[in-house]
Amino acid sequence: MKKIVAMGLAVCMGVMSLSGCAGGSKNAAAGGEQTVAEQAGAGQAGTDQSGAGQAGTDQSGAGQDGADQTGAGQDGTGQTVAGQTGADQAGAQKAASGLDKLVFTYVTSPLNVPTIIERNQNIFADDFGKMGISVEYAEINSGADQTQALASGDVQVLYAVGATSVILSAANGADIKVLNMYSRSPKAFSMYAKDDSLTSPESLKGKTIAGPAGTNLHELLAAYLATGGMTIQDVNYVNMSIPDAKAGLDGGSVDVALIAGATAYQAQQQGYHMVADGEGLIKAIIAVAVREDFYNENRDVIDRLMADQEKIAAFMRDNQEETLKIVAQELDLDEQAVKDMYACYDFSLDVSDEDRAGFQKTADFMLESGMIEEPLDVNTLFFQ
Repeated sequence: MKKIVAMGLAVCMGVMSLSGCAGGSKNAAAGGEQTVAEQAGAGQAGTDQSGAGQAGTDQSGAGQDGADQTGAGQDGTGQTVAGQTGADQAGAQKAASGLDKLVFTYVTSPLNVPTIIERNQNIFADDFGKMGISVEYAEINSGADQTQALASGDVQVLYAVGATSVILSAANGADIKVLNMYSRSPKAFSMYAKDDSLTSPESLKGKTIAGPAGTNLHELLAAYLATGGMTIQDVNYVNMSIPDAKAGLDGGSVDVALIAGATAYQAQQQGYHMVADGEGLIKAIIAVAVREDFYNENRDVIDRLMADQEKIAAFMRDNQEETLKIVAQELDLDEQAVKDMYACYDFSLDVSDEDRAGFQKTADFMLESGMIEEPLDVNTLFFQ
């Protein structure tokens, strides 16, 4: 699978009996909602119309579901009528705005299952292709680099970006809005060391600690230090990607690595010491974000994106064993490891009151720790 630019991502499959993080989590696939992909055949619902093409205003073909109309139906002139969906008319016409390319961030770490499944199944490429839109991926791990790429227009959709990064970008005046949730997984974010004497914030004073800046892991470090009355200025913090931080820990150039997902699982298997995880310290919210001007100018594209995310969630729910295999292969892990880690994640898409409260808690913490300079009402970050 060729990766076009540079990378970063997470499903707690509530219907599976998973071991791993205590307490489990919500149903990742947002309950039993159906998507276009789940409806058998070419689409059914209400009053299907089937058979040969019909004259007049009737449209015929394989059936209709209220959103999709597919098949070979004919209009009064005998011309074939293309299938339609509420979002994109199923390829009958290009995007209303004339958009011809979409760039998504592609981040598989820490355990961004929807991202992995989407690309494996070519969901974005296939569906947006019907709208005349090509799809590209930008592998950008740093939250700060992700939001910068969004602001510059190099990327149109941040498909998995941390709440910390969204808040920091908005606080700096950037046009950025949360479209929906991606995941929540506080226990999946952690701090690992080889030295098992590092058991308190005070024990980290002067230590070299590495991890990606402007991310949930950055917030975890600051929150943990704050429990001991310390700040990031009390340690030697180095901005590194998750893989580089882990490599630094392995090689001895880093005292503590801020890591998550598969990388944290590997550190655990190596017998490294976990200094802390995010439980009780951070909400570890990951979201999908776009620019507000892009949202306003491309509503049909946004509708298709929302429908495709439901399609991804449905695949994960309805093909659980296959999902495990796909993710294990992509991350070069055994399936049991992936299954264990799944229990740390909730991939439901809806923005809940708890999610908004989590965003506000993060924003307030960032203000207190000096990461942002002015108070931020996070309700301004969401489409109303």
